[in-house]
Amino acid sequence: MTPVQIRNLVKRYGDVYALNDVSLDVEGGELFFLLGPSGCGKTTLLRCIAGFVTPDAGSIQLGEQDITNTPPNQRDTAMVFQNYALWPHMTVADNVGFGLEVKKVSAAERRQRIREALALVQMESLGGRKPNQLSGGQQQRVALARALIVKPKCLLLDEPLSNLDAKLRLHMRRVIRKLCKQLNLTTIYVTHDQKEALSMADRIAVLRDGKIEQIGTPIELYNRPGNRFVAEFVGETNFIEGRVAGREDGFWVVQSAAGAIRGMPVGTVATGATATISVRPEAIRIGHADAKPDTPGERGQGGRGAAPANRIEGTLLDMVYLGESAQYEVRIAGDSIVKVMEQNPKTAPPEPGKKVSLEFNPAEAILLT
Repeated sequence: MTPVQIRNLVKRYGDVYALNDVSLDVEGGELFFLLGPSGCGKTTLLRCIAGFVTPDAGSIQLGEQDITNTPPNQRDTAMVFQNYALWPHMTVADNVGFGLEVKKVSAAERRQRIREALALVQMESLGGRKPNQLSGGQQQRVALARALIVKPKCLLLDEPLSNLDAKLRLHMRRVIRKLCKQLNLTTIYVTHDQKEALSMADRIAVLRDGKIEQIGTPIELYNRPGNRFVAEFVGETNFIEGRVAGREDGFWVVQSAAGAIRGMPVGTVATGATATISVRPEAIRIGHADAKPDTPGERGQGGRGAAPANRIEGTLLDMVYLGESAQYEVRIAGDSIVKVMEQNPKTAPPEPGKKVSLEFNPAEAILLT
């Protein structure tokens, strides 16, 4: 298991910074994701690690070796590209073994390692086929086998599932994670798909405009986003604007147009400062406006002595029933629209146009300043 250390990496294209003083550490054996919108610098960073792009400043270390200026073919890395990049005139076996041929590995050892690599991705019976005789998922497995056969210290994946259909993407997520963990392989994976990152990663770095906004586990990023960009990019959320009024019951209180809302802060908070409350749709419970409010300890509020739920009122605009869930849109004071996700709905909701109440735990209301 080989760690990767990146320090103060800079890459410019004219006056535009693709990477602007990026530093991070990837632990040995970790499945580490680079997540962000198009143009944020994630693929440039991956290509710097692979050696296809030369940084203007900073350093990249693979284990004990500084590889900042090492040619790509002399780095112990292997890359799986978005378009697979398979040779159409070669068989599956020849595609997989191509890297070993370049390294002058003997024919006997090459045959053995090709069999082992194809077995890893459950493709051993298809070694004689050509790429155009394979499905998209099978082609992706061939590209993975070709990368794994050279036994890299670090595997680099550049949006490898973007060309697959939704069902196959779900399957390949499990395949890739299982393989990386089975081989204790340090893996750096680029994607703009939040669900892909949340379901596969050990840790995630969220990038924007060539800078890292936040690094954390999927649970940390989803439940404790460091700023508004991360909260909005990693999953869906609601924002309620207001001003910090003070502290109450261990929480900070934000006075909004819809009323007082207690929340957990990220970073430094000062009374009188403008603030934004971020609350996930699935954290909100919807009910009739005249229903009895929650009291401490009720409905998952944390047991005896827990703070009562935040409660605001609004008007139901729309509802979509999906069987296992229902999605609501509610207009609250200040003309904001709040989205609510109810899992396993059992009762008929109020009709559109009716007054409803929204309740959510103060611990699930993240205060962003």
